[in-house]
Amino acid sequence: MRFRFVPSLLVIGLLAALPAISQQASNPLSEFSDPSRVWGTGVEAVIEEAYRLCFRTYIIGGKMMNLRMPFAQNHERETIAGQAWELVEGGKGDPAALWLSIGGALRSGDFQRYIEALSDGREKVIIFDMPNRNWSVSRDFFDIARMKADAYRQLPHQPWVLVPGRSIGETDVYNYLYCVGWVGMDCSGFVWNVLSSIARSGGADLTSLLGPSLGAPPGSAAAYYVGTWFFNSNNRALISVADEIRNLRPADILLFRGADGGAVHSAIIQSVNLQTGVIRYLQSTDEAPPGERGVHESFIYFDPAHPELSLKDSSVRWAQKRYPPFPGEISSPFSDDGERYRAYGEYGGGRVVRLRALEPVIEKLGQR
Repeated sequence: MRFRFVPSLLVIGLLAALPAISQQASNPLSEFSDPSRVWGTGVEAVIEEAYRLCFRTYIIGGKMMNLRMPFAQNHERETIAGQAWELVEGGKGDPAALWLSIGGALRSGDFQRYIEALSDGREKVIIFDMPNRNWSVSRDFFDIARMKADAYRQLPHQPWVLVPGRSIGETDVYNYLYCVGWVGMDCSGFVWNVLSSIARSGGADLTSLLGPSLGAPPGSAAAYYVGTWFFNSNNRALISVADEIRNLRPADILLFRGADGGAVHSAIIQSVNLQTGVIRYLQSTDEAPPGERGVHESFIYFDPAHPELSLKDSSVRWAQKRYPPFPGEISSPFSDDGERYRAYGEYGGGRVVRLRALEPVIEKLGQR
């Protein structure tokens, strides 16, 4: 067996440096990784805990890997493929359910064959066929040469990946889960999951509170009906926030516009430090460096002496760089999240909103 899940390991960065870990060591590590040790017991800690649930540690191919929740495929891929496919939990599931599906995929015979193909010591191109949820190998000299020359001409529903054949890595696992497993969280699914965690910490349920405004039938989970469109709407469930830094707080939702003026991406603020000039926000996207695709943290840096600045101000630095989902694919038109947030100024650029229903919960958490 080449795959094993290591339970109860929540330390993300530390584990990558450990060659092995026993069950006895997991309890101290879990204690060390308790969000309250860094973030206290307020809303920042609740958000951090929800974020950490999107990471798990596995032993795959004899290597310990810290896997992040993959991004749920975007609709552009299925549109070009000429058919739609149904992602696990619609890309809106809670982490526990999604990790069950991920575990099943990683235990499959197909994934074991994938590990063996990547570890045979030979350079090759892995060809994914997303609509049919399968993959194949090409060792053709010209296919390899084209990939090395950045002459990538594949279609979005058929990504090609050049691999050295040494061993499987975390990005290889991500590629499999994204293309074959059809499992992950889309941006709004991740934001909704975090907001739901905040609500639960205060004894509230977002499905009951907001299900009707989302059009969710009685008895169904509102998560399956939420989208970035909901956060961009002007309904009474939302409070619009002027995006001056001094107005921002944890659980505020960042919205990024598309060319038509509609919101196409959402992220959530985890913390705002007015003393050090750092905003930490969390998101799920595949337009990121290969090792960050899926759920990841991002940062905004500003001058603490000027909290009156807008997030659109050119002096405010957004550190998150944007990359194509797979090397060789069409790059994002924006170099970083800041460019993306400031884009489409004719529509006002990005915006910030917060959920009205969470106001009492956040106020209660702030008093802990």
